[in-house]
Amino acid sequence: METVGDESDPRVRGWAPVCRAVALLLGPYAEVVLHDAAADRVLAIWNPLTRRTAGDPSLLGELDQLEPAARDVFGPYEKLLADGRRLTSVSAVLRDPDGQPSAVLCVNLDRTPLDQAVAVLAGFAAPSTPRPAALFEQDWTERVQRIVGSFVRTRGRPVERLGRADRLAVLAELDQAGIFTVRRAAPVVAQALQVSRSTVYALLAETRAEGVPA
Repeated sequence: METVGDESDPRVRGWAPVCRAVALLLGPYAEVVLHDAAADRVLAIWNPLTRRTAGDPSLLGELDQLEPAARDVFGPYEKLLADGRRLTSVSAVLRDPDGQPSAVLCVNLDRTPLDQAVAVLAGFAAPSTPRPAALFEQDWTERVQRIVGSFVRTRGRPVERLGRADRLAVLAELDQAGIFTVRRAAPVVAQALQVSRSTVYALLAETRAEGVPA
């Protein structure tokens, strides 16, 4: 982890362990900067994200103009680098024993990996294109999975927790879809519902006798 600064300064020596710890925890995507509150210059930087170095102007502005209700901690707020990277930043005013501002500690987190992750997740969540009907028209096992899967999602509980009434309803829906006109459909349905074939036969007979609605 790269560190740029004058460790002879007592403020740097005193706060260096804290700054290093934060930089290590959030690195390599976080820059930790310790500013001289009075001279408005950079005292030290851990894991620099730009070409700034110790002694450069901090450009923090007037500390006495900050919102007092923040109690010396400001942010998170957004910053933008010249290369387009977005940063999320927090700043803390560090005071001396007399209560006067001595240094300002800033943590700048590069949002690039977070933004990339959000983009990837958004891509997975994007609406899918319609299923090619001709491709799946004859795949009755896929229809079983789709009907049972849709039923489970609607009920909001896993298939192994479906009650007797739920199984009667989903079997009625499968029957209406013509699944049981296919030879050896019962074992496939039994596997999808996680029940025995005899249970499928018994419940199917009951749905047909009672006309259970799908």
